[in-house]
Amino acid sequence: MDAVNRIEKALGEALDIANGPGRPPRLAEAMHYAVFPRGARVRPRLVLAAAAACGDDAPHLTDAAAAAIELLHCASLVHDDLPCFDDAAIRRGKPALHVAYGEPLAVLAGDALIVLAFQVLARAGTTSPDRLPALLHIIGDAVGMPLGIAAGQAWECEPRVDLGAYQRAKTASLFSAATMSGAAAAGADPEPWQRLGEKLGEAYQVADDLRDALADEEEAGKTTGRDAVLGRPSAALTLGIPACLRHLEDLVGEAIAAIPPCPGREALEQLILLEARRLVPKAAAAHAA
Repeated sequence: MDAVNRIEKALGEALDIANGPGRPPRLAEAMHYAVFPRGARVRPRLVLAAAAACGDDAPHLTDAAAAAIELLHCASLVHDDLPCFDDAAIRRGKPALHVAYGEPLAVLAGDALIVLAFQVLARAGTTSPDRLPALLHIIGDAVGMPLGIAAGQAWECEPRVDLGAYQRAKTASLFSAATMSGAAAAGADPEPWQRLGEKLGEAYQVADDLRDALADEEEAGKTTGRDAVLGRPSAALTLGIPACLRHLEDLVGEAIAAIPPCPGREALEQLILLEARRLVPKAAAAHAA
């Protein structure tokens, strides 16, 4: 089974847990709406790629880690789009969850997706109990305080923002969790995989800032221009577009250099380069020239 099908199957099985008997139907629908149809699934693909490079001898655990990472990412998008944060109307080319289901269910769906991520890990971990603590530690740290995605969102509420800390927490933390949990699920030392995830996450956030500044809603698949309107931290606004593009190129190069020695290095490098090209908005070509 290829990576995309593995991820979609794992996510479908995860949502089946939430769709069990006695559920509130609209909350279950809202959770499904937040996860499907799929986005790029960059983070769970990284989980699978890192696990493959380390042997992937426990694919059930790898799939659970990939699903957990994506569920947490989807939850962060639901919360990010809320009126109290970005007040975004569009996500993945369709109405944001709070627009489609209302703000109360959006809050609850985001919360439930976070919990579901750990339910999925707990179920899969019963067959690999020696590897479960490391996965819980890695993924838990990527979500909460002081350096996880909750902390990253909280930087938007501070009077002064450390742009580097903001980007590392809001985006790079989950990318690090993806590469490290892939290695941990395969029984390898996750530490050598941390820097790769950090650099990929920083690069992804810079590319996202560029999309917000340059792309239209059709290309981005979400509401754009919110960083400038809301005064959010943004590499594109802080550095300017040409310098931001150079910074992105440097980060991609640093990410490739950070790939640990492994049989799958070449495939990982190609995946990184492909994603980097995909993420840069079309309008950036004029600024690069």
